[in-house]
Order: sequence, then structure tokens, then C-alpha cells
Amino acid sequence: MGLTWKPRVLTALLGAAVASGLTTLILILVEATDVLLPTDTKFGIVFDAGSSHTSLFVYRWPADKENDTGVVSQALVCQAKGPGISSYASNPAQAGESLQGCLEEALALIPEAQQRKTPMFLGATAGMRLLSQKNSSQARDIFEAVTQVLGKSPLDFWGAELLAGQDEGALGWITINYVLGMLVKYSFSGEWIQPLEGTLVGALDMGGASTQITFVPGGPILDKSTQTTFRLYGSEHSVYTHSYLCFGRDQMLSRLLAQLVQVEASSPGQDRWLRDYCTSGLYILTLLLEGYGFSEETWPGIEFCKQAGGTEMGWTLGYMLNLTRMIPAEVPAQWRAQSYGIWAAGVVFAVLTLTVTLGAVAGQLLWPQGAG
Repeated sequence: MGLTWKPRVLTALLGAAVASGLTTLILILVEATDVLLPTDTKFGIVFDAGSSHTSLFVYRWPADKENDTGVVSQALVCQAKGPGISSYASNPAQAGESLQGCLEEALALIPEAQQRKTPMFLGATAGMRLLSQKNSSQARDIFEAVTQVLGKSPLDFWGAELLAGQDEGALGWITINYVLGMLVKYSFSGEWIQPLEGTLVGALDMGGASTQITFVPGGPILDKSTQTTFRLYGSEHSVYTHSYLCFGRDQMLSRLLAQLVQVEASSPGQDRWLRDYCTSGLYILTLLLEGYGFSEETWPGIEFCKQAGGTEMGWTLGYMLNLTRMIPAEVPAQWRAQSYGIWAAGVVFAVLTLTVTLGAVAGQLLWPQGAG
């Protein structure tokens, strides 16, 4: 005598469950592909200890690099309270204390698990160069005070150093060309590419105590002391760079101040405007035309900017880009995954398998043995 209809239903349900389960297993195993998971983010901190003030910059970049160089972006900028550290010659301890506020902001941004491997560097520029020439012991005391404060932080402190004028100019050149997309840029096809040669721009930096000029010359650089070479994103760049100490804005204003006393007498209440804006503009114009040799024909090719692409201009980003070449890259982790369509189909068959199996079990429990 053949099977009754209820056992046939149970048999059909079990068969459907087995078929659906096998289909789910095949979708999971056969259609799975290797995908790269997003890499971790690395951080770096640079203090720019200028003549008039000190600024902290926090940079970040993916752990995997592009041709041995990180693709760096600015994450935080903080201006320390008070003047530049060279102003604390009579009380060096205050130079270190002035950095505490910005350091705390940086620590709040960087995850605690990554702080120990986050490099931090302080570079002092023209203000400390002048102090080193006038009183080397005072400059040494300031560096010791700064080192004591920063060295106590949980970060990987790389030291506090006097930055050479040529380095300041060359690193600033890297920053400007990087943020303008002249060193590397992201293509529409989703790849990092290098722009065509000849698109690099020169850099002029007007600081408080010095001014720098950096560019790629059309011929060989005869004075090798003015030449700096970098290798970034797989390409080598050789630039001419020169720094002029005491030709920064503040230094020039202090020398011209005595000559402006009679300008000020005729315009009471406008002394600060006359000293700073009017004189600064005249000095910049004179420096460009008579100092650096620009002309009215080349003037339209000069752009004045303090930021580009939301990033501060200066030497600090260039330093961090160069620094990333010394930090090992991390290979992205791999994971097995399916496309969305395959994943959705697998979920449907898994749910179907579970539903049919539960239906078969329920039927087996509810139907009496031998029921026809």
C-alpha cells in the first residue's frame, strides 16, 4: 500500500530543505571572492615654532602608502597661546608650558591605542635661529624646556630641533605642490596618478623673521648648497631653495618703524594700521620686484594664499609627507565576501531552508503516527 499524503508532504519538505541548504552552501563557497578591507589610519604631529607664534598640526594618512609615500591630510590645527618660543628667553619653562593646550587637543583627537606609535616633532624656525646667534645658551635652555614637556606625553616624540632655512623653504615647496595636486592626485578611474612634468609651481614664503624662495630651475644648480632633492611618490625632485634671515615681515617692520614716526604724527589713531598693513604691503612689493626680480609681466603668475584645499600653507605638511617614507606601510587585510546580489540570494535560501525544516519538524511532531 502506497504512502499516505501526509508522509508525502513531510518527505517533500525535507527534500526541499536539503536542496535549499545545498544551494545556500554553494553560493557561500563558490561565489565568495577576496576583498581588501580598509586600512588603519596613521597620525603624525608637527609643531611649527615660528618667530611670532607656535602652531600645532595633526596629520593623518592611510596605513598603506602610494609609492612609499603617505597620502596625507590635515586633521587639526591649533595655535598655541602667547608669542613664539624665542620670546621666552628669560623664562624658558614658559616656552614648554605654552604648548600644553594644543598638545591636549591633539591627544583628544588621536585614539589612545595609536598614541604610542604617533610621531611628534617640533621644528623651530627663524626666531630661534636669531636667538641662537645672539645667545646660544638661552636657545639651548628653551629647547630643553620644550623637550621636557613634549617628552612626557604618550606620543612618540622625535625631538625639538632648529630647522635650517633651506629646509623650511624646501618643505614649504612640497606642501604647496602637494595640496595643489602637482605631486599626486586621484584620477576619475579611482587611481593615484602623477601630473605631467612642468606643472610644478615655485614657492615664496614670508615669515616673521625670514623669507624663503624655492623653485625648480630651468638649468643646473651651480651652488650645491642651495639645492635640495626629494623622492616623493616614486619621483625625484631637485629644487633651488634659499632663505634670507632678517628679511621677514616682523624684522623688516622693526627696522622701518623709526622712519614712520612722522607718518604716524599726521594720522593720529592709525598708527597700527600704518605700521603693519601699509608698510608690509610696500615691503612685499619691493621684495618681489627688486629682491627676487619679478616684473610686471610675471606678476599675474603670483598667487597670495595662506590656505589651499582646507590645508595651511607652510613647511609642516611637507615635513610629514617626507616623514611617511620612513614609516613602514601596512598591507590591507583580506576577507572573503560576496557581491550584494549573491549575498541577498544566499540569505533568501538560508531563510527558506530554515522555514522548510521547521515546517517538517512541526508536522512530524503534530501528526500522529500512522495517520492517513
